[in-house]
Amino acid sequence: MSSQNDFLPYPKGFATAAIHHAQEPEEWDSMAIVAPIVTSTTFKQFAPSQPKKFEYARSGNPTREVLEKVLAKLDNAKYGLTFSSGLGATTALLGMLNAGDHIISGSDIYGGTNRLFNQVATKFGIQITLLDMSDLSTFEKTISENTKVVWIETPTNPTMQVVDIKAVSEITKRHNIILVLDNTFLTPYLLQPMQFGVDIVSYSLTKYMNGHTDVVMGALVTSDEVIYNKLKYLQNAMGIVPSPFDCYQVNRGLKTLALRMEKHKENALLVAKYLENHPKVEKVLHPGLPSHPQHDLFKQQTSGHSGTFSFYLKGGLETAKKFLTVLKLFALAESLGGYESLIELPSIMTHASVPPEQRKVLGITDSLIRLSVGIEDIEDLIADLEQAFKSL
Repeated sequence: MSSQNDFLPYPKGFATAAIHHAQEPEEWDSMAIVAPIVTSTTFKQFAPSQPKKFEYARSGNPTREVLEKVLAKLDNAKYGLTFSSGLGATTALLGMLNAGDHIISGSDIYGGTNRLFNQVATKFGIQITLLDMSDLSTFEKTISENTKVVWIETPTNPTMQVVDIKAVSEITKRHNIILVLDNTFLTPYLLQPMQFGVDIVSYSLTKYMNGHTDVVMGALVTSDEVIYNKLKYLQNAMGIVPSPFDCYQVNRGLKTLALRMEKHKENALLVAKYLENHPKVEKVLHPGLPSHPQHDLFKQQTSGHSGTFSFYLKGGLETAKKFLTVLKLFALAESLGGYESLIELPSIMTHASVPPEQRKVLGITDSLIRLSVGIEDIEDLIADLEQAFKSL
């Protein structure tokens, strides 16, 4: 641990697994080094209802199978499933529930998840409770007989709060509740949720895992066979599957994930330190900084932080708008986790669907800015921020 400045060590063999697991050339007749893209929608059978392995592309595809096996391996899990988007993965999870079931979720979560839970799931009789998951006593008191799933993000989006995964897991285990963790921000390279008792790990593969801003996809990873079989059925029954080409793209992206995360982490920390010392910045929210109130907890359960964090700019909405529109390298755009640097205003962009009163409680103000620091030269990124500050 000491060699990682008190963060957890990186998972052993991670890059090797991303490159080789389930895709050695001997896996296919052609001996191709790169896993083939199979686009066929259907597969010939030996006799009625006697396929060699695959039947129809919605229920299974060779290219998708490779990706799902690699994703499971990287999380030290048994099973991986991919979906047409991160929200598609969450929708499949909702498909396991019945009317009257109850989900407890962290209150500070991705705006799309908030919208899916509160504006869609509730229409089907699923009860939703949003909580500050750092208040473990209130969390346990909120659990009822119909609570089936607990959903957490850490760090949270966009205010970068850190959740004590092990403590939450101990509570869910006592009550026989499924614990799901959205690990999009950190990826399995920086956080291995299952070692802390998480049952299902959720990803928007659109972000760091693909890393090239050209695919929309999601995933769920688990080691529970019962959960896997339910989700596998729903993946096919609900039809929310990704294309073979997109699976190939994400598999390719995973090959450089370890390298990219190192650079994202390094650049973001330097940008955060620069912002922390800038007179026009009110506060920086980066769990890798000692100034973060949960920095010690963060070090105990991760190998570092990614390129995504937030800060409060001094001033109101008009100041934030001016700052964001004069940047040149930081593109004003939603999403995160690509090789390029992005920046956005959550209150009117990614989290606009969160009710205003809830945004106020969470601290998602018009001066809260979220960055996704890319892998460009750090001097150029800081110079871009500096010229933007000078325009204010």
